[in-house]
Amino acid sequence: MDDQAQVLRRLMEKKSYIPENPPKSTRIITVTSGKGGVGKSNFTLNFALALQEMGYRVLILDADLGLANLDVLMGIRPKYNLYHMLTKRISVWDIIHESHGIQLIAGGSGLSELVAMTEKEQDRFAEQISLLHGHVDFLLLDTGAGISEQTLHFVWSSDETIVVTTPEPTAITDAYALIKSAAFGEGAAATSLPSIRLVINRITAEKEGRQTGDKMHLAARRFLQMELPVLGCVADDPSVVKAVKLQTPLLKAFPNSRAAKNIKDLALRYTSAAGAHAQDKPLPGVKGFLQSMMTWMKGADGNKLR
Repeated sequence: MDDQAQVLRRLMEKKSYIPENPPKSTRIITVTSGKGGVGKSNFTLNFALALQEMGYRVLILDADLGLANLDVLMGIRPKYNLYHMLTKRISVWDIIHESHGIQLIAGGSGLSELVAMTEKEQDRFAEQISLLHGHVDFLLLDTGAGISEQTLHFVWSSDETIVVTTPEPTAITDAYALIKSAAFGEGAAATSLPSIRLVINRITAEKEGRQTGDKMHLAARRFLQMELPVLGCVADDPSVVKAVKLQTPLLKAFPNSRAAKNIKDLALRYTSAAGAHAQDKPLPGVKGFLQSMMTWMKGADGNKLR
């Protein structure tokens, strides 16, 4: 597998690289974690960049209701965010910002407005977000850390979910609790649980990552009756901290670092698996995501969010 990854990485580094299985529609991926401080947002940013370098079109929506910080990691100061789209009636195209080849919709206070939107505002939100269908191949939703109603509904509404954890016991416990809530929460009964994959960040050795992945995989199979494949591991690399201080994505600042190579391999592994299963069943995409989110936001009374 390592040899294959090296060959694919060399292809990826060529500017003429064309995805072997380009998506026919926009795939919605929620990236989340059981607790803060595990490197989720940093992973989201660099995973997006790895996909972009492979020739895919990628957009990140900073869906952290409380601590949206992807703009800081990218070294930009967005003029507009979701709040402005809802209150100033500007279009979704006006709130997309680009840096390092990655497109970002900043969350800011806009996402908190979702819980208080009128039905008319909800319809406008759905109308504008629906325009993204086909605009990008992958829409990554970087959620807040921990278990919350908002995060769970992002998981239930998306096509796939990546849960980021570290080998620390508290991170493992919280990640498992999040996955359990996603599998057995109230909203899980109304929708089919999307594929969940695990990324183990900040490993000090391959053995540590493998043992962490095996432990969580076996626990999910035994107690949750579900498969929890490990997408891969990312090394605990000092280059990550240096890149954060530079406010430059790791893959741009230190493309040959261990962590950067790990994330590139993860992206290659992900797209290979996604392409292999592309015909298994049609993905809900943007349309399915919006239908699910609008049902949740309008709530039982058909008007306001619960």
